[in-house]
Amino acid sequence: MAHEGMTTDQQHTLKSPAALAGRGLFTGAESTITLHPAEPDEGISFRRIDLEDSPRIPARIDYVVDRPRRTTLQIGTASVDTVEHLLSALSGMGIDNAAIDVSGPEIPVCDGSADAFVAAIRDAGIVEQDAVRHPLIVTEPITVRDGDAMVAALPSDSGETEMMYVLDYGPGAVIDRQIHTFSVSPSLYIEQIAPARTFSTRQEAEAMWNRGMFKHLTPRDMLVIDESGPMDNRYRFDNEPVRHKVLDLLGDLSLLGRPIQGSIVAVRSGHALNHKLTRELLEVARRADALEGRLEPAMDIKSIMRLLPHRYPMILVDRVLEMEGDTRAVGVKNVTINEPFFQGHYPSTPIMPGVLIVEAMCQLAGLMLSQKLERTGKIAVLLSLDRVKLRKPVTPGDQLVIETEAIRAGARYGDVQCRSFVGGELVAEARVKFLMVDAETGQ
Repeated sequence: MAHEGMTTDQQHTLKSPAALAGRGLFTGAESTITLHPAEPDEGISFRRIDLEDSPRIPARIDYVVDRPRRTTLQIGTASVDTVEHLLSALSGMGIDNAAIDVSGPEIPVCDGSADAFVAAIRDAGIVEQDAVRHPLIVTEPITVRDGDAMVAALPSDSGETEMMYVLDYGPGAVIDRQIHTFSVSPSLYIEQIAPARTFSTRQEAEAMWNRGMFKHLTPRDMLVIDESGPMDNRYRFDNEPVRHKVLDLLGDLSLLGRPIQGSIVAVRSGHALNHKLTRELLEVARRADALEGRLEPAMDIKSIMRLLPHRYPMILVDRVLEMEGDTRAVGVKNVTINEPFFQGHYPSTPIMPGVLIVEAMCQLAGLMLSQKLERTGKIAVLLSLDRVKLRKPVTPGDQLVIETEAIRAGARYGDVQCRSFVGGELVAEARVKFLMVDAETGQ
């Protein structure tokens, strides 16, 4: 179903900028956000304009950090809290590309729904772009679980994103069991989902209040539900809580960076489980792109060896899949039992040394920084490492997917956030600073 002349197979962005302001749900901090148009295939991104160098944070699942009861994106020390309602509105309204300036640590909560964001998008207008969408078509069931909660992506013949959420707090809960189904389209999103507000039970709200949270809010500002219903408030829909769960789910799934053609079924899921499914879908999307030839390597090993001074056994990037100028790169290192370091690390339990995972990330960052003309003929020499975390072991048979994002890059200096994944799970990260020196003289 289209809306206001939109077609579903083309990408869309905003026609003009739009701004709104308010306080954050968790931090209570005042901030202003301004939505800007973006070029095709740029996706959604945030820019913390209140911080030095205005770091850019892509709205991708790779940049999600673990925070309770919300979705937070982070690169380096820069983060944006509670992005799910805004991302839901952008996805529900069919916006593929947008750049969002944020003047504070958290997106304004407004009234706890997506209505204010939808209004800003409609004020800005929507334009079709000269680029097609690349939806992920779900061909096999994918299910993730956590206890009695689960969320699944299932094949569908409809060609749309269909969603069903089952909210069930169990016997005796103050919120009755609720179910809502929804086919994603702008018109239905505006009518059915956008007005649904965030909520909590009275017991949850009082516990958080006692911990010093949400002191800037009252039950009139969000839904606080006890045995008699909303306190000092009233429902916009009889099943408003489950509709808000659909709103959150759509926002979290948008972190895939592309539309989904399939059915999403969720039971009692929250942000953490939604993120887990999105990571699984990302791996499916990458495999599908490779099979369809859309992931032609940005650099093969011959191109890599022309730029990197490293040679056997220290070349630790096999292929560069994506290269967005000197701002972002994705590469792979295929880890096999034939790696020379496995002879001694460790013979009975082979594990890739953490320092070599960091070295692989640094090599990809160096390749990325070498893309600018003024850095041609220079190599990236490591200056410092910060906030290095090795989260999970990497073993033979793993494919290390490395992502680098430039925080700051000049003619002779680079500051890069690096992350490595195996099977969609973060295994290592580091912030790396480089000096670009002449390849011949080392100066």
